[in-house]
Amino acid sequence: MHIHILGICGTFMGSLAVLAKQLGHTVSGSDANVYPPMSTQLEAQGIALQQGFSASHLQPHPDLVVIGNAMSRGNPAVEYTLEQGLDYCSGPEWLARHVLRGRWVMAVAGTHGKTTTSSMLAWILSSAGLKPGYLIGGVARNFASSADLGDSPFFVVEADEYDSAFFDKRSKFVHYSPRTAIFNNLEFDHGDIFPDLAAIQRQFHHLVRIIPGSGLILWPRDDDNLNAVLAQGCWSQRQALNLLEGGEPGQGHADEALSWFVRPLNADGSEFELGKSTAGVPGPATRVHWSLSGTHNVRNALAAVAAAHHAGVDIGVACEALESFEGVKRRQELLGEVNGVRVYDDFAHHPTAIDTTLSGLRARFLSAGRTGRVIAVIEPRSNTMKMGVHQSVLGEACRHADLTLWFDAGTALLDLPALVASSPMPARIASSIDALVTMLVDEAQTGDDIVIMSNGGFGGIHQKLLQALAQRQCA
Repeated sequence: MHIHILGICGTFMGSLAVLAKQLGHTVSGSDANVYPPMSTQLEAQGIALQQGFSASHLQPHPDLVVIGNAMSRGNPAVEYTLEQGLDYCSGPEWLARHVLRGRWVMAVAGTHGKTTTSSMLAWILSSAGLKPGYLIGGVARNFASSADLGDSPFFVVEADEYDSAFFDKRSKFVHYSPRTAIFNNLEFDHGDIFPDLAAIQRQFHHLVRIIPGSGLILWPRDDDNLNAVLAQGCWSQRQALNLLEGGEPGQGHADEALSWFVRPLNADGSEFELGKSTAGVPGPATRVHWSLSGTHNVRNALAAVAAAHHAGVDIGVACEALESFEGVKRRQELLGEVNGVRVYDDFAHHPTAIDTTLSGLRARFLSAGRTGRVIAVIEPRSNTMKMGVHQSVLGEACRHADLTLWFDAGTALLDLPALVASSPMPARIASSIDALVTMLVDEAQTGDDIVIMSNGGFGGIHQKLLQALAQRQCA
């Protein structure tokens, strides 16, 4: 079968393309923005990529068109598909029909941390010899690609709450019918499709409704938004995830058969201990020392260990796997260092993600004894950010940076001058990539950490900056 994917370079659709290829299909795809790491991964898989959405890409006709949720009416390829009566479906629908049916699906949902937690869980299962399949919305360093069919009943899927397609406005995760579900956290996001938080909670409860009674939901007890979702009704097993700090005892509520706890042992989160409490009584804790940082990643680790335990993996085995977990591309990824200036790439595009990324980087920065500054460079690219939904909290989200540079592409409703004026730390605006690079080269000093945050390619600024820093060093 020839499958053509519209929007193939999206993190979800690109991973889906890999699975279709492994199933033996001929796979091609179109996208408006073809950039690494997804484009590189797809090309390595022998998947033909075409720039743009010309109707000619669908000639001769493929057997099936899989339409990404970024596509809408008026798109030339979409219009051609409808006019010609071509067979089509959404990505989540294809995944559910052809990959997930009959498998033990382990879904990772939530506003933040889905990619990292999915990658951790898949790595733990792999390290335990369970040979899981997986579809992850990013490229984990421990795996050759972002998706694999696997060779067991277990399948880990990053379960996004975004809508499925222009013709199916249900959240993607409603298609997946998981047996194990991680709800990492829940905040308002995707303001382009959800009018308010309650609308997102409604979708999460749709997911709760299709998890079997023998299934398991893992959720952080301190997340009031998720507590409200579960209060609407829950018919499955539940186990709470508790973050403990300082001298708190590792215990849960006495009315719970089983809950989980994690306690960071240092400021940057590079060492922690975790365990489970039975009927409120804490069990022994297992210590982990790993390469990641940040309290958010400590939480992600607890969720992954608890989910793996549901699949039969011993806690000690799971924790040992975490110590060899290498992280995910574009999540505090160190791209290079020039004359003591480090340049990182990060996918953060929500105030909470920006805050936790900068907080984790700052903690690691201090623990390493670095004496420079943390400089944040942010592209307001997501639909929610461009709409100005988070205008009032974005400045505070950057409080862990010594300097924040905002990119103004001239298309956002976000009031950047007002944001800069109200920022608790120094902030500036640049209206071009070249201007940003020039500002950074003039500003950067030995010992500085520069973290570039965007959910897109950001005009190739990462390599442009590294090259400009190298040229400055040679001058």
